[in-house]
Amino acid sequence: MENSRTMFPFPYQPYNIQEQFMQALYGALEQGKVGIFESPTGTGKSLSLICGALSWLADHEERKRQEAAALLHDGEAALSASTDPSSTTSSSAEPDWITDFVQKKAERDLVSKLKEEELKRKKREERLEMIRNNVQLKYAMKRKNCEDDETFKLLQLSKEEKTEAPEHKEDEELIIAEYESDDELKGKNDEDDELVEEHVTKIYYCSRTHSQLAQFVHEVQKSPFSKDISLVTLGSRQNLCINEEVRSLGSIQRINDCCMEMQKNKHEKQHHEEGVKRKRGPAKTVCPYNKTSALQQMRDVVLGTVHDIEQLLKLGRETHSCPYYATRLSIPPAQLVVLPYQMVLHEATRKAAGVQLKGQVVIIDEAHNLSDTLSCIHSAELNGAQVNTVNEYTHTITSRLKAKNLMYIKQILFVVEGLVQVLGGKWVWVKINLLLLIIVYYCWSMLTINNFHFKAHIDNINLFKVVDISSPDQQGSVEADKVLSASPMMQVEGFLMALTNSNTDGRVVVHRQGTLSDNSVKFLLLNPAVHFTQVLKECRAVIIAGGTMQPVSDFKQELLFSAGVGEERITEFSCGHVIPPENILPLVLCSGPSGQELDFTFQNRDSPRMMDETGRILSNICNVVPGGVVCFFPSYDYSRRIIAHWEASGALSRLSNKKKIFQEPKKANQVEQVLSDFSRCIQRCALDGGGLTGALLFSVVGGKMSEGINFSDDLGRCVVMVGMPYPNIKSPELQEKMSYLDKHLPHVGGRSPGQALIENLCMKAVNQSIGRAIRHRGDYSSIVLCDRRYSRPATLSKLPTWIKARTSTHTSFGPAFAALRKFFLEKKQKQV
Repeated sequence: MENSRTMFPFPYQPYNIQEQFMQALYGALEQGKVGIFESPTGTGKSLSLICGALSWLADHEERKRQEAAALLHDGEAALSASTDPSSTTSSSAEPDWITDFVQKKAERDLVSKLKEEELKRKKREERLEMIRNNVQLKYAMKRKNCEDDETFKLLQLSKEEKTEAPEHKEDEELIIAEYESDDELKGKNDEDDELVEEHVTKIYYCSRTHSQLAQFVHEVQKSPFSKDISLVTLGSRQNLCINEEVRSLGSIQRINDCCMEMQKNKHEKQHHEEGVKRKRGPAKTVCPYNKTSALQQMRDVVLGTVHDIEQLLKLGRETHSCPYYATRLSIPPAQLVVLPYQMVLHEATRKAAGVQLKGQVVIIDEAHNLSDTLSCIHSAELNGAQVNTVNEYTHTITSRLKAKNLMYIKQILFVVEGLVQVLGGKWVWVKINLLLLIIVYYCWSMLTINNFHFKAHIDNINLFKVVDISSPDQQGSVEADKVLSASPMMQVEGFLMALTNSNTDGRVVVHRQGTLSDNSVKFLLLNPAVHFTQVLKECRAVIIAGGTMQPVSDFKQELLFSAGVGEERITEFSCGHVIPPENILPLVLCSGPSGQELDFTFQNRDSPRMMDETGRILSNICNVVPGGVVCFFPSYDYSRRIIAHWEASGALSRLSNKKKIFQEPKKANQVEQVLSDFSRCIQRCALDGGGLTGALLFSVVGGKMSEGINFSDDLGRCVVMVGMPYPNIKSPELQEKMSYLDKHLPHVGGRSPGQALIENLCMKAVNQSIGRAIRHRGDYSSIVLCDRRYSRPATLSKLPTWIKARTSTHTSFGPAFAALRKFFLEKKQKQV
């Protein structure tokens, strides 16, 4: 079989760009590359990833079977030949009988090993096939046997209730909450050990949110691989727990703490039943959904049929088993593991979940902010209240600890007291290696990590030992009847772990706001490559994919080259859009209707003339664009100021005569309602045909509506970008990041790496915002970039290829407006 493909199983006739995508993906996986893949939203990226990657996996497994069969055949032939006396010859100095014995033993061992591996493979395949064939029968019989069982009726009631998807959490929240001790799943009984299996070759698919993962799973269900693939979806306890008593605790950390306490109680109960002496005391709560037989049953069902998280919850209630632990037991035999990418990128969480990357494939989707994500999820924060809680806690439990741990507990106390002392001081920046918390304040200074050790008086402490003993979940370290929430101790542990690293890759901020409880210590990662390196080294191939990956230079410089990946291992693929060229009109405006030059630099953007000119531009756009117009401002602060100016000048009132005006809400839970009202208004205006032609939505770059929201069809016929959303270059964190890059990365094209970072952050934010409009093949939209700086060749080069190729720059407003009016007039005529 050739190591390439030209035809791929697909649920429909693929676009040419999808075929090219799958061929490039197949080649990258086969050659063990690190791939940067860009495919705009609406071009079927998910299905291309699924069909390209799973085609490679099927071919890879078939090649392994053929190679194993050939080796087995050759080994048996060699063993047979060696038993023929006439074939025995030897030129060795050793006696013939020794040489013959050694050769036959090696051949027998090889054949035995190959047979054993082939038998394991066949058993695994037969087991999965049996599961797929019998799952429905098992459940039919279960229902029949349980019809009169009150418990079953209650379970059935629970099953029929609508399961709401949990609210999405920020990247770093999952990591802090989901972090567990590596020992959490250890110490189980022999029956649990039987569930441990060898990991098969698999693909880890990662995305940011559970809704994106659910959407991917639904695409798998529609694909030609849905009946043959063994897929498992992973999530946090908050997403997968079905114990209503635990779920009602609300916060991620409280759910985690309660679950781990129940696990500890389960193991203690098992030891007690086996005759191990237990301390007297009240019976401890054990989760009823964590029985081995039930977990094994659910694991089999998970492997037999493709489920998303909502379906896993229903399945868990039906089988009375925990989806969280059942899915983790499903990882080794699964061929496709779908999980939030924090669970792959964070080593401790990866180990706790049982994710093994050695020789496997990782696909990181929606990876446009991968560098920032790595920095965020490796952050750690401590405030004075947490430190004080740990201080009181460790003092309280010292009398209950084993003697061998007492020395380390005293060291913890010494370190914590040192932290308290530092927290009582003023702003300090401290160099450390891995962890750095992102925060913006106004008063700061710098110290090396060694000076921080001296300042906290912890320079003589072995922090590696302290970290090992600092978790209440470590075996034997805490015997208290009621363990305090692990959260503060785990936060301190993360901080201490940061201090064990080298001096070059990060910073620490200590902020004093008043009392000890209000003060905080935060870490910020300057070099995300230190955490990405292990992923790149262990995996066979890594695919970094997204709808908008431009500009890619920072991916290569900051994550790949810094991690030791050579240019020869990197492959790039970027495809155009499936929409016809005439369905998109990107314009760069250098001046407005009155001839005012559009220069939204910090010095000019607040001038009344600039704000008035922006109002006139929007008014003209609203006169010719039907449906929805989405206007992005560079910041919340500027959005407030310019809208207040328009209110005072009457410009806002004039705008509202053409479009009903909506604004991005302050609270995240209000976004859905605003979008719903925005959509209904546009639909109503299209039907009424009155004075209002649609709606105008004011939003902010990098805000609640600049990512993950689709303004398809009439919702986004025009996207307006006011100014360029450069980050605040005066922030201490950004200055440190720029300084670090300038020191460690090469200068390219006459610009320093720090300057390139600023431009890349700006254009990534722009690309994410303007990509909200075109969402499918038949869609059409205009994009208006209001700032003369967009006309610079270096800036235009950072736009997505399919937009850049169709962008026209206008030094005066008249021709641009004529092009805009003609664009929508032609669309209207085609619809008649």
